[in-house]
Amino acid sequence: MNKRLTMFGVLVLLSCAALAHASGAGPGVGADEALSLLKEGNARFVSGQMIHPRQDAARREQTAAGQNPFATVIGCSDSRDVVEQLFDQGVGDLFTIRVAGNPAHADVAGTAEYGAEHLGVHLLVVLGHAKCGAVVAAVASVAEGKKAGGNIDFLIAPILPAAAKAKHDFPELSGDALVEKAVTYNVWQSIDDLFRQSPILRGLVKEGKLTVVGAVYDNATGQVNWLGAHPEQARLLAYASGPDH
Repeated sequence: MNKRLTMFGVLVLLSCAALAHASGAGPGVGADEALSLLKEGNARFVSGQMIHPRQDAARREQTAAGQNPFATVIGCSDSRDVVEQLFDQGVGDLFTIRVAGNPAHADVAGTAEYGAEHLGVHLLVVLGHAKCGAVVAAVASVAEGKKAGGNIDFLIAPILPAAAKAKHDFPELSGDALVEKAVTYNVWQSIDDLFRQSPILRGLVKEGKLTVVGAVYDNATGQVNWLGAHPEQARLLAYASGPDH
């Protein structure tokens, strides 16, 4: 009898797990669980074992009336860096914000606020990537005085401090090696800009309702390298400023 009850319990647990996997993470997923889901999805992507979850007609119908993403990802618009693919997620799983160079302009900050405050997302990831063209342009502007021209100079303006810091901290580097450092610094710069512009995001982090982490995607290997929270997050949380206008 006990064996039968034990087996029944195991079957119930397996059924629940399968149902949860089929329906997606859903609302109320904590930051730690959300981060684990992203790491597991990226591991599948790297190994070529993608399962392409929640991408069928049933999922489309399920999400037609509303969305419950489990993470927000601010990434680059680079055509090689499709966030849902590199994390092996499906329709409605991720709230994505993609702009070349992953800068945190005011509209990006506002979109991130919507994800955290109105959609109830508890994890915000700022995702840079190797050989980012916008960062390359920013490094060229700082190191060589080259202007990108048109609206691209406006686009990369928030990236310039990261490029300048990389050049200052690593004067011996140039080319791809310098860009690699600037890509990481740009992730930190974007997080800094988010906190500086957004009392809402700062407040949610202080209340323990939001976790903000950085990461860098390697286009060649498919691996996402996790950087963790900003190394000076305490300083960022002390900002008293509001939106840029």
